[in-house]
Amino acid sequence: MDYLFSHLDPTKLSDPSTYAGPIYALFIFIEITFIVLAKRGGEYETRDASTSIALGSLSAIFGILISGGAIFILFQVYQARIMTIETTPLMLIILFVLDDLRFYWAHRFSHRIRWFWANHVVHHSSQHYNLSTALRQPWFSAVTGLVLIYVPFIWLGVHPGAMLFVGSVNLLYQFFIHTETIHKFPKWIEAVFNTPSHHRVHHSVNPKYLDTNYAGVFIIWDKLFHTFAEEGEGEKLEYGIIKNIATFNPFRIATHEFISIFSDMIKPDLTLKQRLAYVFAVPGWSHDGSRQTSDDIKRQSGVID
Repeated sequence: MDYLFSHLDPTKLSDPSTYAGPIYALFIFIEITFIVLAKRGGEYETRDASTSIALGSLSAIFGILISGGAIFILFQVYQARIMTIETTPLMLIILFVLDDLRFYWAHRFSHRIRWFWANHVVHHSSQHYNLSTALRQPWFSAVTGLVLIYVPFIWLGVHPGAMLFVGSVNLLYQFFIHTETIHKFPKWIEAVFNTPSHHRVHHSVNPKYLDTNYAGVFIIWDKLFHTFAEEGEGEKLEYGIIKNIATFNPFRIATHEFISIFSDMIKPDLTLKQRLAYVFAVPGWSHDGSRQTSDDIKRQSGVID
């Protein structure tokens, strides 16, 4: 028990992402082997999987190149902290749970605010659902502003190194739920944790599943905030985005929604409020009602009133 309260140096916590590459590669190989031998559990399309891996690799590079400013902000906030919360194994366990709540809201904002969606849409752009899809990551997360959601934790006294460590573990967990090879786990696991079944629902564009299951590790947040949806038994799920982009070009995938935002903002005869709404309103909003939001699609399908 003493170990739980032992002091750790947060600047020396190892980042799981630094050695995750071989693990990802191994499990992708295992998943492909299972799909080929069992003839079930989804499918891999060579160009799609290659694009996902390219996006993930370039995301790591962009993260190194542009994350310095965001990390600088967090350390500046830490210098102004109101107290110091020592980094211990017990603190990291508690922080892991709280950080997952942070992830829930950041993820929800990323679906409901177009500026953040422009970055996050990269992850949803594949029409396939397998472990390679987990690697399809955006490039500009460090500069969208969502880093500010870390600020309350840092200001209260959590070291940025501890915060980044538990966030990295969270993302490592999420890699393994991007699969169709696993149907469902025992009920108690499905009740508490985000599972492949729950996350398939999140990636689905079936109308009743839009904007659901934002959780990272613990599905309890979706149940608490009424965004949970159960995967229908035997239901065929369609993946991708509402309007799929017909390209395997990583640069086009990573930037297309930002370009669309700029194109919408410079349209003639718009008010300032309308121009800002094209950036910060829900994805699919348009000043003339010519597009559909996810809520519009759900109403049209009879999912909501």
